[in-house]
Amino acid sequence: MTEAMETPGGEAYLAAIAGIVADVEDVALELARAQIRELRVLAAAGRLAEAQGAPPNAKVTLHDMVLRSISAEVAGAMRTTDRTVQRRIGEARLTIEGFPAAVAAWEAGRIVQRHVRAIVDAGVNLPAELWAEFEKVAIERCKGETPNRVRGELEILAHRMHPRTFAERHEEAAAGRCVRLMPGRDGMSDLIATLPTVIAEGIQDRLTQQARAIIDTRAERSTGENADAVATDARSTDQVRADVFADLLLAGTPALDDTRDTTAGPLGAIRARVQVLVPAATLTGADDGPCDLTGRSPIDPATARILAGDTGVWERLFHDPTTGVTVSTDSYRVPSGMRRFLQARDQHCRFPGCRVAAIRCEVDHTHDHALGGKTELSNLAHLCQRHHSMKQFTAWRVRQLSGGVLEWTSPLGRTYREDAPTPAVAFTPATTHPGDPAPF
Repeated sequence: MTEAMETPGGEAYLAAIAGIVADVEDVALELARAQIRELRVLAAAGRLAEAQGAPPNAKVTLHDMVLRSISAEVAGAMRTTDRTVQRRIGEARLTIEGFPAAVAAWEAGRIVQRHVRAIVDAGVNLPAELWAEFEKVAIERCKGETPNRVRGELEILAHRMHPRTFAERHEEAAAGRCVRLMPGRDGMSDLIATLPTVIAEGIQDRLTQQARAIIDTRAERSTGENADAVATDARSTDQVRADVFADLLLAGTPALDDTRDTTAGPLGAIRARVQVLVPAATLTGADDGPCDLTGRSPIDPATARILAGDTGVWERLFHDPTTGVTVSTDSYRVPSGMRRFLQARDQHCRFPGCRVAAIRCEVDHTHDHALGGKTELSNLAHLCQRHHSMKQFTAWRVRQLSGGVLEWTSPLGRTYREDAPTPAVAFTPATTHPGDPAPF
């Protein structure tokens, strides 16, 4: 290495940096062209769906199903979910068709992608007839500034240009309040509530006051009856606030004295459910053998008959003699035993790429029950409501192979194999060696 390259500021060093910067600019332009091309392709997919789903007297659901089907087709090529593709199609159409000047400035390298995103996010709140005027001013403001710096200014600009008052727009926005669950890592999730700011601030303030009250009582109770439990309560304000939040929603009141058992938390609000399997002979009194409190232990036949007397639903079940798993039933309704097995097998919606948890899906008859399909494990699989509808109302088709494998065929004739998910926990035989003690 030369001396010039070793000294920051030397000619060779500066030339190398200049080359890197030039390469970065070239790559940025190439990347922008590719991203813009992708946006235009996705926007074209949206226009195709609109055209195909908008014949005379067409229902809204027809357009939606066409869009879902196209999104699923594209998702197969992009190796992502159809929901993601459908969302991106909407974003692409809004950007390409609604703010073409911003896209042109991005393509020319005058602004970057995040500038365009900021322009669209702020401008979309204006009436469509003002978008062109807004983006013209916004593009000039973005030049030479980072997207984060101009985002707030663009929002203020949009507020000033809007013909309606803020109060009117807030009332309309408040109609979109909702609660969303975002799965996270390590068994955690984010529960997100979109609420009017004053309500959200009030909730946060009340939770904070309650959390501080619980923390402040630690000193008062440190010498009382539950001193040992209080001493082990080292929760932070954030942790107590989260626990009170869960207590309020699950139990209706905060567990202000929960320091007596810091491990229980909101779990005390969960109620148990039991399932009892009663052999037909025992039910009729012909046999006094034990009945099965599923997954736990045997119970006496008299108790089982009493419980059976209060049951309004009866199902004839067929069990695998080896595993004891319910494999089929005469009814359309899926028994809880089969449902639990399917939830464990499927884990999530069985449409390619979908990750909606099985507990929030429907158990679908792969071959429709109305057309002769049986209620048995080899003909059942979990589908979320979205993909259940697609199976019914679009040209996507599915058949179930052995081992719970689903084979999906798209409208273009492409096939997607959906294997049953690998269990997150599995047990394997322990390796033993000569001389090891016998297992208990």
